[in-house]
Amino acid sequence: MIVVHHLNNSRSQRILWLLEELNVPYEIKKYQRMPNYQAPPSLLEIHPLGKSPVIEDKDESRTTVLAESSAIITYLLQKYSDRSILSEDGALDDLYYTHYAESTLRPLIVVRQRLSRFADRAPWFLRPAFRYVLESYRKLYVDPELPKNSEMIERHLNKNPWFARGSDGPTAADYAMIFGLEGLRVEKAITKETHPAIISFIEKVHARPAYQTALKKGL
Repeated sequence: MIVVHHLNNSRSQRILWLLEELNVPYEIKKYQRMPNYQAPPSLLEIHPLGKSPVIEDKDESRTTVLAESSAIITYLLQKYSDRSILSEDGALDDLYYTHYAESTLRPLIVVRQRLSRFADRAPWFLRPAFRYVLESYRKLYVDPELPKNSEMIERHLNKNPWFARGSDGPTAADYAMIFGLEGLRVEKAITKETHPAIISFIEKVHARPAYQTALKKGL
């Protein structure tokens, strides 16, 4: 039995989607963010970093505890999926976008979101200076990168229904990428007018019965 340690409004939602697609039995242990938006200390009892997602995969001989979204996605697909064999190009896409999601795309979005919060935590008399510095950093180092990334993704999805070329359904890359793409839409970095292929991909994922079931269970 798999136990998913699920933090609200977090990357663990896509793990629930994956498990629903795989039709693998699982349980959810839910955690709520604290007022400062951090994970509660109780997650430290499961993993030393105290973050989510974390899964426990329990069988008769051992319990496997695993953190990190991409690692969990890869582990679950290797153990529980009857995957169709991808072409060489498709396998390369799958490998690239699975790792790109966490190593490049997601950090850009997180930095962009958090820079605006930092100024509000400074003493009131320092906030104008903090806002100026942080806004300058965002404009110089973050904002120029997001358009390049979103355009690359848009071009890829404009030619392929899923991230792995030739795939007829979601693979590891799709499970890895969806959270970051949803973040881009929330940040209004992409719209239906500017990036129709990405928005269509998000809507296609959201329409899948497994995704809708996972969303209800994760609330």
